[in-house]
Amino acid sequence: MSLEANKQTCRDYFAAFLKRDTDWMKRHIAPTFVRHDPGLPFEVRGPEGVAQLHDALLPAFPDMKLPFEDFVAEGEKVLVRLRVQGTHTGAFGEMAPTGRKIDIGVLDLFQLRDGVLVEHWALLDNLGMLEQLGALPG
Repeated sequence: MSLEANKQTCRDYFAAFLKRDTDWMKRHIAPTFVRHDPGLPFEVRGPEGVAQLHDALLPAFPDMKLPFEDFVAEGEKVLVRLRVQGTHTGAFGEMAPTGRKIDIGVLDLFQLRDGVLVEHWALLDNLGMLEQLGALPG
């Protein structure tokens, strides 16, 4: 696949994530896919794991937006710099809704093979998010 096609697959991943488009996920996320994310209390594997991640986040932040800032591609990898923005109106793990807005930076590195996502390394500003939610002093 071309670098531009790989970048587009990553753009489409975020759109599918927000819509919980499990048909897209089954076609474009390998069953062996794994997301490396030390901030999560569960493991994300395969399309089902991505749907589980959606189910953990979108009820807490139903107005979530993921504005893109940069896409860099080389070989089979795409680095995406974006923001996570939303309003905390649902339960987030053990945290009751606060009504507060979040706006945090994210770096996502994806590896693709033949147009299919096979691995993902996520780095989110979890500390900033907890401060914005009032869970930690800011």
